[in-house]
Amino acid sequence: MNDTTMQDSETNGVSRRRFITGTGSLLGAAAIAGHAPRARADARTAAAPIGSGAHVPVLVIGTGYGGSVAALRLAEAGTDVHMVEMGMAWDTPGADGKIFANTTRPDDRSFWLRTRTKQPLSNFLGFPLDKDVNRRTGILDAEEFGGITVYQGRGVGGGSLVNGGMAVTPRREHFGAILPTVNAAEMYGTYYPRANSGLGVTTIDPAWFDSADCYQYARVGRKHAQRSGFPFLFVPAVYDWDYMKQEAAGTVPKSALDGEILYGNNHGKKSLQKTYIERIRATGRVTISPLHKVTTVTPAPGGGYTVLIDQLDTGGRTTATKTVTADKVFFAAGSVGTSKLLVGLKATGALPLLNDEIGRGWGDNGNVMCGRANHLWDPTGKVQSSIPTGGIDNWDAGGAFAEIAPLPTGIETWASFYLSITKNPHRARFTWNAAAGKAELDWRTAWKQPSIDAAKTIFDKINQKEGTIYRTDLFGTYKIWGDHLTYHPLGGAVLDKATDNYGRLHGYWGLYVIDGALIPGNTSVNPFVTITALAERNIERIIATDL
Repeated sequence: MNDTTMQDSETNGVSRRRFITGTGSLLGAAAIAGHAPRARADARTAAAPIGSGAHVPVLVIGTGYGGSVAALRLAEAGTDVHMVEMGMAWDTPGADGKIFANTTRPDDRSFWLRTRTKQPLSNFLGFPLDKDVNRRTGILDAEEFGGITVYQGRGVGGGSLVNGGMAVTPRREHFGAILPTVNAAEMYGTYYPRANSGLGVTTIDPAWFDSADCYQYARVGRKHAQRSGFPFLFVPAVYDWDYMKQEAAGTVPKSALDGEILYGNNHGKKSLQKTYIERIRATGRVTISPLHKVTTVTPAPGGGYTVLIDQLDTGGRTTATKTVTADKVFFAAGSVGTSKLLVGLKATGALPLLNDEIGRGWGDNGNVMCGRANHLWDPTGKVQSSIPTGGIDNWDAGGAFAEIAPLPTGIETWASFYLSITKNPHRARFTWNAAAGKAELDWRTAWKQPSIDAAKTIFDKINQKEGTIYRTDLFGTYKIWGDHLTYHPLGGAVLDKATDNYGRLHGYWGLYVIDGALIPGNTSVNPFVTITALAERNIERIIATDL
């Protein structure tokens, strides 16, 4: 964690995360170039989806962090861009008047093409939490591989729709282990500040934190960490703190204080919809087609690339297949989506010149969850803000950074809950299963043990100091560790290996990767600020040299 943000606390490419064949925080310092009035921008983004036979200068696959950065900067540079997004637009309220479903009341808006929810925290006090829902193109995908479930956002805005909003810049001394071929001075002097500005990153008022009922759970977590000798750090986030104060005062509709997070946040959270994508719309040069899934990218006979795209309905069925030509294509479908697509394109001969690094270097950012049962004199509060604001840093000594996370159940639980990011050395690979016609990941469940061991360097010590125990009811029957999942997929098209040092895919001029697939498996903290900053760096160079 950066001291300032943690407050003691041979080819080309651009695009990122909300993808079209696969996949848990805005904007640059530069002012927006006024290419068109807002009316024109709204017309373009609300226009009919891309048509078969269209020819576009740039196609961006995905609307998450990397893709949004690429689209904005290209549009500001005078280039027309079309973005395709596998998920929905998330701009229309449901029957309850809300766009997003509540965390404790999931419905058909909640999960991507499932008939039963698959929540990361699956049990509570001996009762299963998952419930039956209607099958729909909902906002959260729990994509299952052999040894891990990967949670990903589905919709315009990608992962920003469903993450916890913790916007963390890694400590500079750790950066060399994250992206060893990237100039750290440039990242910390220019691109991290640009990303934090663009994302609207701010830190909670410590005085309000100390008094707000909704952060009692975090204050208990702070007390326990400090009594065991661990530093507590305020963590920046992308939430409107003034709005949260009004939520606490009862003067506005509740959002974070109604537990909204897992399936979207209706009010105070500054997702990409409110930051980069809002500015994208203002350029008048970007069109977005939701419910469109890219299936094939091949070199076009006259130059550029032929892209096949399936249009989906909200039941996940293909209603049309379109052929589009793009001069340049940016892969921004998220780590999983981009990796799966590229592995398939190489293996099936669509893009055979991609190198053998495609699919390699994938990691889970060392994610592991756990809960602790506190004493009756340490209540954590009935109302808990869904936006985490603090963490416990034991990275240097134990290889773990732990978010103090909420359990927004609406009842007193006397429980502390944590998502840890750990120094896990294991890296998996995506490969193509020709018989099944799909990409597969070779992650092994046993590879989570280093993450558990790292997290235990914090929580074993706290339990010993406090005389408390681990919760065993959150992830199944008598299961302490949530070692079956990740919210932070990274890698699969690693920078300076599968691509050059700015995301240009080897073998093909005009193809780029610009999302979390570039980062080799770990960022030491929540990754979306790093994904955004790296995209800002890469697209600046691409615009200067490739257009």
